[in-house]
Amino acid sequence: MSEKVDFRQSLEKKIQTLGFDFHGIASVEPSSHMDFYLDWLDDGSHGEMQYLARKDSVSRRSDLTETLPSAQTALVVAQNYFQDDSIDHLDDQSRAIFARYARGEDYHDVMGEKLKVLHRWLNDQVGKEVDARSYVDTGPILERELAQRAGIGWFGKNTMLINPRKGSFFFLGVLLMDLDISPDQSFSKDHCGSCRDCLDSCPTGALLGRDSNGAPVMDARKCISYLTIEHKGSIPFELRPKIGNRVYGCDICQDVCPWNKRFATSTSEPAFKTGEELDGPDLLDLGEELVKMDEVGFQARYRKSPINRAKRKGLLRNVCVAMGNWGSSECIPVLRRALDDPESLVREHAAWALEQINIKASD
Repeated sequence: MSEKVDFRQSLEKKIQTLGFDFHGIASVEPSSHMDFYLDWLDDGSHGEMQYLARKDSVSRRSDLTETLPSAQTALVVAQNYFQDDSIDHLDDQSRAIFARYARGEDYHDVMGEKLKVLHRWLNDQVGKEVDARSYVDTGPILERELAQRAGIGWFGKNTMLINPRKGSFFFLGVLLMDLDISPDQSFSKDHCGSCRDCLDSCPTGALLGRDSNGAPVMDARKCISYLTIEHKGSIPFELRPKIGNRVYGCDICQDVCPWNKRFATSTSEPAFKTGEELDGPDLLDLGEELVKMDEVGFQARYRKSPINRAKRKGLLRNVCVAMGNWGSSECIPVLRRALDDPESLVREHAAWALEQINIKASD
């Protein structure tokens, strides 16, 4: 028999003390998004992200009690990572651009530790071990649906969850619990209206608008974030020029969003501050560093960063593409060295980049 827990005020205070910017409580009934999700998978729009299509993974996304049988409540927390640092350097092709979320420490670790602290606090508050499981973008959880259900925001046309007071530059964390806490009112209104800024600004056309049910649709296979992080193979030739100098992720659809332009403010979390080496680093310097480095060195170098997900060959592949798009003859020496790289993926993209430089030189 469930125990009705009524300590919302103290819970909110603890959440604020931990540095989370906002939160909400969601019920744990089965997902209402599964028909769309399954159609999206059937269409192949998830690309190489096969973990999204595993039978057990789909089943757990549909029903949270398959992950935590005792779950009665989902506590959703959000933390801002935006920095008004003006370091994007998108007009300077000699600089390497990393997505904002990857410029600080790994959010999985930072928020994961905070959720562990919150779990221990809950144990103390109720006087027993709370059966709970936490997730920060690490398991088969539809975090954005839960966040919408918890009243945090709505699904924008760019597929991001948008909060009407904060915009969309925030991480989400979920704590599934066996505590029976009254849920917050779901966020049901769509505030995007007729705005198409994100759709029109996506260089690769990955954002496809809303379907007949109003759900935002993305073809991940064209998304720059997918191509530079999740995609492990060769980047399609026709998409390489559209990546520009973005070597890890992309913020375009968030940068152009009016809600972010109006409401996004710099994070107060020190761990998410931009590291000096990720402040739009020199593309040549980054290429030189990666060419000299092996995978062990790469993992040591980026062990506290989300960037380690790309692995050395993935990031160097992206750097080669950025050099080809820059087209400067200054890149030739490092690209020639990359032609001898032990990774065929790197060699292929280095050869493409050298070809682009030659084409631009002959124009």
